[in-house]
Amino acid sequence: MRSAVIAFTAFLGGLILFLAAPTAWADGEALKGTLQNQGQPVSGVKISAVTDSNAPVGDATSDAKGEWSIAVPKPGTYKVTLDAKTLPSGVALKFKDRSSLTLQVYEGNVRNVLFPLVSAGAANQGGGQGADTNTDTVWDELAQLLFDGLALGLIIALGALGISLIFGTTGLTNFAHGELLTIGAFIAYVFNTAGLHLLIAAPLAVIVAAGFGYGQERFFWGPLRRRKTGLVSMMIISIGLAIFLRYLLLFIFKGENLPYEQYVAQDGIQLGPISTTPKGLVAMGVEIVVLILVGLALMFTRLGKATRAVSDNPALAASSGINVDRIIRIVWAAGTAVAGLAGVLLGTTQILNYQMGQQVLLLMFAGVTLGGLGTAFGALVGSLVVGIFVQVSTLWIPPELKTVGALVVLILVLLVRPQGILGRRERIG
Repeated sequence: MRSAVIAFTAFLGGLILFLAAPTAWADGEALKGTLQNQGQPVSGVKISAVTDSNAPVGDATSDAKGEWSIAVPKPGTYKVTLDAKTLPSGVALKFKDRSSLTLQVYEGNVRNVLFPLVSAGAANQGGGQGADTNTDTVWDELAQLLFDGLALGLIIALGALGISLIFGTTGLTNFAHGELLTIGAFIAYVFNTAGLHLLIAAPLAVIVAAGFGYGQERFFWGPLRRRKTGLVSMMIISIGLAIFLRYLLLFIFKGENLPYEQYVAQDGIQLGPISTTPKGLVAMGVEIVVLILVGLALMFTRLGKATRAVSDNPALAASSGINVDRIIRIVWAAGTAVAGLAGVLLGTTQILNYQMGQQVLLLMFAGVTLGGLGTAFGALVGSLVVGIFVQVSTLWIPPELKTVGALVVLILVLLVRPQGILGRRERIG
């Protein structure tokens, strides 16, 4: 068995090194947007950006497609200003008090900036309508944040699903699960840069990720369980595995911020007060479909019922004729596949980097714990609550503190309901 573990480790390292292709440098953080009035691009408009200390960063002019972009030197808070004097005749800002926006740009993130434009006669002129303007602005911002929170919550739910299923069947708290998202994203990137379209590279990445998860359980975690390794020891091992995988990816891809070759920049879609992109809507649709399919499989298929039986009582499930080890391997493969898919979808909305999984790991744990440990549906509900609260909380607290706000909600809910929203109360003794 020891030789099998060594062989699997060597195979894993060789596979990743073999797949690693020369990577091209990609632009990192940036601000960008598209100016449109009634669906028509608005060109020749000047936009400038400064840091939170008013140090100039750069400026841009919208092109014939209404598009503009400004590269920023590092993650941080930036103030973006549209020069209303450069707007064409007959075009004005919808809200004149929003010619300047203060935004947070995260590592590897290209931040979309929205300046709603209208015909000059329809622009809100302020004055006696000031209260209505402020009210409309707040409600528009709230709608946008709720939408962004739903999108974030679905990504978290997709990743947290694997954590919940693995914990439910094995009791393992896997701190390397964030790296499974990253690996899925980078496997798709390797296939993508090798010439495959992302629509083909993504399913292949999910299949490879599933194989990686199955191999982990077959050659690594399974033998540790059979040796009666304690859950605390296995949790610590998972932390070490997370660090190993993270820095292996850093070594291979040199810490660069890398984009997929398709769907990097798209024209925005305006849905009332909500601004989004086609890829954002498609990603949300895929996430919803996958979550529904997994839920139906757990509820109505023989494999799903066997998985729930193993989660409830492994010994009783084994005595009933269920192959517990086989079920756990399938759960690992499915959980890793879903995590890989979450990584690919996350990679379409931001630039890939070796820390992308680690950056959402805490939110995934919060979603799983809030919803109820070991319950797939609890992970979904908890993740949606976390995602929405993280985004909406920026109405009142600085964006850099929004994750802290989600953890405060987690603590408050667990004080009232320790088992989580959908968790079951357990008896001791």
